[in-house]
Amino acid sequence: MKNIFLSIVVLFLFTACSYKDPNIKSVQKVDLDRYLGSWHEIARYEHRFEKDCKNVTATYSIKENKKIKVINSCTKITTNNKTEAIGEAYAVDNTNSKLKVSFFWPFYGDYWIIMLDEDYSYAVISEPSKKYLWILSRDKRLTENIKEKILKRLKSLDYDLSKLIWTIQE
Repeated sequence: MKNIFLSIVVLFLFTACSYKDPNIKSVQKVDLDRYLGSWHEIARYEHRFEKDCKNVTATYSIKENKKIKVINSCTKITTNNKTEAIGEAYAVDNTNSKLKVSFFWPFYGDYWIIMLDEDYSYAVISEPSKKYLWILSRDKRLTENIKEKILKRLKSLDYDLSKLIWTIQE
């Protein structure tokens, strides 16, 4: 009986943690060569691995093994020390719009590009459970028009905009 109870609890936790919003879709296609390079974080949902961060950037490049090298860096607001995390990503299909990213092998997380400007000047990243959200830009700031366009789209997808942390970019 104890094993059955434990199995039910584990099954419940697994299903509870794997909720996927059916409205969250990635963009149709991403040209990885155009996507590579440096991005500035404009806003994010807060999470422990970026707590107390400003001047956040993400840099993507292709490795010899054809996977994507990911370098996330930030400056700690309280100490002004720069930190860096190096990870690896790969596309899960030929659209290149859904990636699996790992900063601690063998654990991978979903990285879905859900908005991408046609000139690759900004991107919005999330994943099916909507636990994570990033707004990225090639520049340190977005115009108000683009910012409003992104926020309107996110609101239509039922993202909680009050949870956004607006990144300090100096």
